[in-house]
Amino acid sequence: MLSHRLNIETEMSDQDKNQRHNQRMQRKKAVVDAAVARADKDKGLILVNTGNGKGKSSAGFGVVARALGHHMNVAVIQFIKGSFSTGEEDFFRRFPDEVEYHVMGEGFTWDTQNRQRDIATAMAAWEKAESFLSNSEFDLVLLDELNIALKYDYIPLERVLTALHNKPEMQHVIITGRGAKNELIEIADTVTEMREIKHAYKAGIRAQKGVEL
Repeated sequence: MLSHRLNIETEMSDQDKNQRHNQRMQRKKAVVDAAVARADKDKGLILVNTGNGKGKSSAGFGVVARALGHHMNVAVIQFIKGSFSTGEEDFFRRFPDEVEYHVMGEGFTWDTQNRQRDIATAMAAWEKAESFLSNSEFDLVLLDELNIALKYDYIPLERVLTALHNKPEMQHVIITGRGAKNELIEIADTVTEMREIKHAYKAGIRAQKGVEL
């Protein structure tokens, strides 16, 4: 008898939970639908991926893959990486008609140890980037690790801001790297900060192919 009553109470409790859940989801759907209805503009977006956590470049290349799925033309400039091959470079070079891929760095700053050479390398990469940022044929431009070049003052910030301000109206730009400048954050449409919680490297595990390389 007690077991039967408990089963009835449990069933009624589940019904109440389901009803409350449905009511919450109805309210949430109304809020989401209203927000979607208000978002009725189209424009080329500036996205900034920054922070000390991993995944900034990976997120950028994920958008590159998405853009290719929509048959968009893409340009990629890598400002710092370049002393070693990566999986994303090997993969996206398979699409030469859709992706202009330029690895123009010479490695991380602690490897090069030559500020003047780093400046010259970064400026050469930026001049290439400017050519894409002024070309409406490119729907998406990924400026990988540009934030690092700006952090070390290898490239004049004002020159970057001017190019972004004057880019084609519907061109999307993704900028990655730690320490994004406040001025860049200010003009960006979407800014994501990656926060490190735990990292395999600190446990003595080297960068793994297919995950980090």
